Order: sequence, then C-alpha cells, then structure tokens
Amino acid sequence: MKINKTNAARLLDKEKIAYELIPYEFDESDLSAIHVAAELGEDIKRVFKTLVLRGDKNGIFVCVVPGDSEVDLKKAAKVSANKSAEMIAMKELLPTTGYIRGGCSPIGLKKPFPIFIHQTAADFDYIYISAGQRGLQLKLSPKDLISMVKAIIADVIVDNQ
Repeated sequence: MKINKTNAARLLDKEKIAYELIPYEFDESDLSAIHVAAELGEDIKRVFKTLVLRGDKNGIFVCVVPGDSEVDLKKAAKVSANKSAEMIAMKELLPTTGYIRGGCSPIGLKKPFPIFIHQTAADFDYIYISAGQRGLQLKLSPKDLISMVKAIIADVIVDNQ
C-alpha cells in the first residue's frame, strides 16, 4: 500500500528528522488515541494526542498529551500564562489548525501556536503523534519533535489517571 506523505511528514523531511509513517485502521465512530494504540499494538502512554485550547489572555495554544490522559485546564492555563483555558469548539479546529478531529498534528499547524508537550514524552525513545490525517501516525523521537515545534515540556494533565 502506498502511503501518501502528509504535510507534517514533508516538514520533517525538510528538517532531516527521522520518522516512520505508520498507517492504521481508523474508525469514524471511535477517533480516540486508545483505539489508535490498540490498532498499533502499542502502549497508550506512547501514543500522544494533540489538543487545541484557547486561553483567556493569550489565545490559541496546543497541548500534546498521552492518549489516555485528560488535559487539566487549570494547569494548561497556568503554563500558557492564562488565567483560564478551554478546549476550542470542534467547528473551529479545521479553520484554526488546518487539521480535522482525529488527524490533528502538532507539526504543520496553520500558524505557529505555543505547544506544550507532557513531560512523560521524554521517558520514551519514540512516541506516536498524528501525521495530519486520520489513519496515519508519525513514529518519531520526542526530542526531535520537541526541538522541531519548539515545544515546552510541562505537566498539563489531570493527576492520577
């Protein structure tokens, strides 16, 4: 099966960053990272999801967190220098990021938004993130991802999950 390169993959090529494009069967009714991890046969802690939030002071920012976790809005607001933060509405995702739900990648966003990646990413030699479309994941080094998107490592998830 030929895998078409996504914009995120082309950007990684441009930076000469090593990665693998990993296709999987996606399910329109279950776009969760838990489903992705099961399809890949991987630990859910290695499969990161990209969530887009809006802060009350500084606008849009992105959190990249383990697939089985939930963003703690108070922590996310604090690290992004906002008083409060909320997830953006689903209808705003495509116009804001250029990506659809279940295919949002922290690489190749429409604009350079601040990106906060959960600190557990650094525990792994590789993690998975969306390649920018449903049914395709990027497997890459978290260090490479962090340096490419200039992410800030932060604790932005609800404790004890």
